[in-house]
Amino acid sequence: MTTAPQTAEDVIAVLEDAAESDLVEKVGRFYAGTSLWNVVMGVHHPSIFQIAKPFTDLALPEIERLLDDPRYEVRMAAVSIMDFQAAKANLPEAARQALFDLYLRRHDRIDTWDLVDRAAPKVVGRYLVDKDRSTLDDLALSDDPWRRRTAIVASFAFLRLGETEDTFRIAGLLAGDPHRYVQKAVGSWLREAGKHDEATLVAFLRAYRDVLPRPTRRTASEKLGPALQAEFRG
Repeated sequence: MTTAPQTAEDVIAVLEDAAESDLVEKVGRFYAGTSLWNVVMGVHHPSIFQIAKPFTDLALPEIERLLDDPRYEVRMAAVSIMDFQAAKANLPEAARQALFDLYLRRHDRIDTWDLVDRAAPKVVGRYLVDKDRSTLDDLALSDDPWRRRTAIVASFAFLRLGETEDTFRIAGLLAGDPHRYVQKAVGSWLREAGKHDEATLVAFLRAYRDVLPRPTRRTASEKLGPALQAEFRG
């Protein structure tokens, strides 16, 4: 007996069954000023991930259909499936590139900080591990804050390998970024880079002290000694 291919409708049906109306406000806290009932279903994040997991082999055209859905949880399921696919150690290079291309081509649908964070490290960063990484520079110079956040968040794939150069370079491009959620990522990723190379982090924070907002400096210096924390938080 042949099993029918999984579809976007299959994923959506499970999400709709799991939706709870009393969770809409909680899940939709990123959508201030928007009619939540149009964009949020009311599904807990852990439930979204659990629902997405069995659909790890969903075809890319079906994933793109999920990305086209206006509802947050459906798009979170889409990027979760992309992340699960990219995490496969034996994923063929062509499939890995196809995920990377889909992420960048449909970045217009990846438009909250957590949608970015869910997939950028493995889908974008892991693909670029053994390739030219100038794509991250292009993203960092984008007019779209979520593309700029992708630029720094994707570098986590390199940090896992102990490579900090790209994180510091992209953080330099984004040091004066006006967007709150870009700065939050810059601070967090600088902190992570500093775990591997504290001397470069200290030098970076001193060089960009007058450019980086105070909250970014505070986050980036969290793991440094008290004297250095005081220096960069002041």
